[in-house]
Amino acid sequence: MNNETRKEYRLGIMGGTFDPIHYGHLVAAEGARHALGLEKVIFVPAGSPPHKPVYIITEPWDRYTMTCLAVASNPFFEASTLEVDRPGPSYTIDTIRALTQLYPEAQIYFITGADALLEILTWKDFEELLTICCFVAATRPGYRFSELLNKLNQLSGSLKQNILCMEVPALAISSTDIRQRVREGRPIKYLLPESVEEYVLKNHLYMT
Repeated sequence: MNNETRKEYRLGIMGGTFDPIHYGHLVAAEGARHALGLEKVIFVPAGSPPHKPVYIITEPWDRYTMTCLAVASNPFFEASTLEVDRPGPSYTIDTIRALTQLYPEAQIYFITGADALLEILTWKDFEELLTICCFVAATRPGYRFSELLNKLNQLSGSLKQNILCMEVPALAISSTDIRQRVREGRPIKYLLPESVEEYVLKNHLYMT
């Protein structure tokens, strides 16, 4: 199958810990869907993120459930258990390889935060990763691109071409801030979908 045929079907993958998922994630995914003409966006909560200590992360199925609640109202969004079901560290390359098997006709666009992308040279098989999919680096307004550009300059020209940057105003919202707000008893309303807020409070997540 040639490259032009692959590009006829554009599939977005939104990767992240989603602890919890919030409007920044959703706005970034919808913005990428519109800008790139994506057929759909699959949200893939990390099972065991290799760059984060497991003990500080909420249980995978709680994060998956919150993701399902958050994407339920958008017919172009869906959630996947691909990484939650897979044992061991959740390496992006393993996820993308699996998705290329499931969607052999698709050009895959992996949507993530620019801060996460700064670590790309430490990712498992990163050169292969940048060869088989495109990356969309979502940034908040006022983000300083210099650090990211310096990192990208370490890549070959062909690999750099597979990284796109997109500014997302709602990325001023952060999961870290939401967790801190819950611990301190401050409101989190309007930072994340109401169904996710209810799940967080009902299950006493982030209280300690």
